[in-house]
Amino acid sequence: HSIGQEVVGLFCMILLTLTALVANIVVMVIILKTPLFRKFIFVCHLCVVNLLSAIFLMPLGIISSSSCFNWVIYSIAECKAVIFLNICFISASILTICIISVERYYYIVHPLRYEVKMTIRLAVAGVVFIWVKSVLITVLALVAWPHGNGATSASRCTVYWSPGAHKKVFVILFSITCFILPTIIILAVYSSIYRVARTASLQQAPAPAQAVAPRHRCDSIASQVTILTARILMLPRLIPDRLLGSNKAILTLVLIVGQFLCCWLPFFAFHLHSSVPLATVGGGHGEMVVTWIAYSSFAVNPFFYGLLNRQIREELARLRRSCLNHPLGQELCLSISEASVQENFLQFLQRATCTLETHTSCISPSPRNRLDQTTTSFQTPGQVPEESS
Repeated sequence: HSIGQEVVGLFCMILLTLTALVANIVVMVIILKTPLFRKFIFVCHLCVVNLLSAIFLMPLGIISSSSCFNWVIYSIAECKAVIFLNICFISASILTICIISVERYYYIVHPLRYEVKMTIRLAVAGVVFIWVKSVLITVLALVAWPHGNGATSASRCTVYWSPGAHKKVFVILFSITCFILPTIIILAVYSSIYRVARTASLQQAPAPAQAVAPRHRCDSIASQVTILTARILMLPRLIPDRLLGSNKAILTLVLIVGQFLCCWLPFFAFHLHSSVPLATVGGGHGEMVVTWIAYSSFAVNPFFYGLLNRQIREELARLRRSCLNHPLGQELCLSISEASVQENFLQFLQRATCTLETHTSCISPSPRNRLDQTTTSFQTPGQVPEESS
């Protein structure tokens, strides 16, 4: 490769690493300062995994991917440690994203059940499950490794170059448990969430037509024509509102699922293809590209799962003002009714269910009250209504 390509590649890798470091630290600090910490415990755990990856895994990836470090040689033990960190952090990150999607499903569809069952003990059990499963999968990768005082270059210390006949079995097992099954769960969960929101939107009756109709209705032809005309006149206003909310919900789902697939599908597809006998894969360069596409997830996750949340953004703005010694004005209070797993995500989906009756509350000038007003204006099928505080 030319020197220019090497410089650009090295710059992009360093930039991704620094972005992952800063973004995850910021989101973690904000969440730890939030009183209702348990609402964001899995998002915080995802930031912890991303931060550990940015500290240990991504710098090692820079060493193994750049020709500037061709002189670096790993012993067998050091190479095992690198592969252990690689597989362990990747597994922990994907499994955490999977659990976050399930948590969102229960918060939106079964909020009362979520409030009762989502305890600190359950959250800790989920975190322990993630790390136990990740470590077990990583141990399988190191089975049957050769022992001794051998050495290998840093660029060849990867799963793709791993010795042993068991590599094919491991890659298939790794792909199924850490990508295929989580992807199926994520797609099923977000599809169910959108289906529930869409069903609620279609079932909601256009109540404003009743306001235009006469107060004392009768069965005469004139009154029926009046009611029908009023409803027809209101349709052009009703349909764009529903379509706008639906498009926002679809866009949110596509962004979340699309980001996950764009980051991890090339990585697992590459390793699955390389495990096929007589497969021709583009060696180390192809592995470097798909590996850094996957590593970009560590830098993007804090934006998709943290900074998209309005509360976290507001807390970040408040923290920035306090650091700059500017007057804070009115403090932002986090009430239980406002605290949610992903508030912006819920707003997008719940706006898809807004009919003309709730349109005024959905576009209320006060952004702090949008979620509360919207959630009390309809009942999602299968959702237990909660008392508003």
